[in-house]
Amino acid sequence: MNSDTETSRSTPLHSVSVAGAVVREDGRVLAIRRADNGAWEPPGGVLELAETVEDGLRREIREETGIDVTVGQLTGVYKNMARGIVALVFRCHPESGAECLSAETTAVAWLTPDEAAGRMSEVYAVRILDALRPGPPHIRSHDGRRLT
Repeated sequence: MNSDTETSRSTPLHSVSVAGAVVREDGRVLAIRRADNGAWEPPGGVLELAETVEDGLRREIREETGIDVTVGQLTGVYKNMARGIVALVFRCHPESGAECLSAETTAVAWLTPDEAAGRMSEVYAVRILDALRPGPPHIRSHDGRRLT
């Protein structure tokens, strides 16, 4: 076995995703209901290889919701230990556009933080709640269902 093959087998593979905690002036946050599983989440998705973090985040939010955003502060880094997904979450502010559905969404809504916490699973609700708290970015791990 050559060293390139050994390196590729020993190097962990991770997927990097981005999500936006898009906050309006009235404090409501943007949420989507996913078409594939019906779950409520902040908008976002997997980064493409040739795009920057900010460009990927703006693309994902626009594709899923119709809303253009300004990307602000990084508010959290979350690792799904079971699937090897690292998610970067940023506080964002809406700039333009109108809510619309996509092939990936069956609903787009502006929720209060309490509504978001009630509709989203723990691992997604915490991303919104962390983004609304002042301070440095939060770093958390989960198993896909619960924080660990």
